[in-house]
Amino acid sequence: MPDPTAPAVAPRLTIVIVSYNAREDLDACLESLTAAPPHTPHQVVVVDNASTDDSAAHVRRRWPQVRLMALSQNVGFARANNQAIRDTAGELVLLLNSDTVLPAGAVDELVDALSATPAAAVAGPRLIDSEGFPEVSFGPMVGPLAEAGQKKRGRAIEARDSAALAAFAQQLSVRQFPDWVSGACLLVRRADAEAVGLLDERYFMYLEDVDFCAAVRARGRSILFAPDISVIHHRGRSRRTARSATDLAYRRSHLAFYGKHHPLWAPLLHLYLWLKQEHPARRESPGR
Repeated sequence: MPDPTAPAVAPRLTIVIVSYNAREDLDACLESLTAAPPHTPHQVVVVDNASTDDSAAHVRRRWPQVRLMALSQNVGFARANNQAIRDTAGELVLLLNSDTVLPAGAVDELVDALSATPAAAVAGPRLIDSEGFPEVSFGPMVGPLAEAGQKKRGRAIEARDSAALAAFAQQLSVRQFPDWVSGACLLVRRADAEAVGLLDERYFMYLEDVDFCAAVRARGRSILFAPDISVIHHRGRSRRTARSATDLAYRRSHLAFYGKHHPLWAPLLHLYLWLKQEHPARRESPGR
């Protein structure tokens, strides 16, 4: 049966929001898109990952203009996004977390930034937290050294260290081409997304954005970070409500990422996590 919310002609932009038990955040995100809708012809698609908080029914009631894909099970972030991408059309796709709020004009500015940079396949904005502080939402390819530096900087920024914030502000002063931008708000040309086979579904959540950007760069395409465009990201809410599950998902993705991109380092990561009692296999089998 045809979806009545699916447009007869594909708009230029498809906005995909994957949500799981995040009804209030999803409401705020959709409200921001509705209060000041992008001028770019667009369609909003919500993929509900089998939420138990009545999210899907709520979207049907309050947001009838939004296309809803209600899944029967939680398939994870990458696979849910892929389902929406495969089932839509149009030149551009914006992957958007349900815990983001879009200021007026931000989507159009991001579209313009990508359109003005033909060499770039992906564009991401500056992400700011609930207090207005910038997040570490771009960076070098994840690896042993880069990862340590990135985490150290992230902790310093979260602690509101003045020196770290000043140094980070300098990095945020110009547009640049990093190795990755955050999947919390990631605009991609559909042709480029399809050329790399979409998101790697071995990642249930975490690091799928870094992996995706690496695949894009492997084809000779660039990643644009536009810090002059800001999007609010109320991050960490899923971790606060289900910390054990999200930590486990992160470690699984961490191991999968190293197995794919840093196979020589992967055994050391397995050992390190085992000794720290953070290895997924150890946590799933506490008697071992």
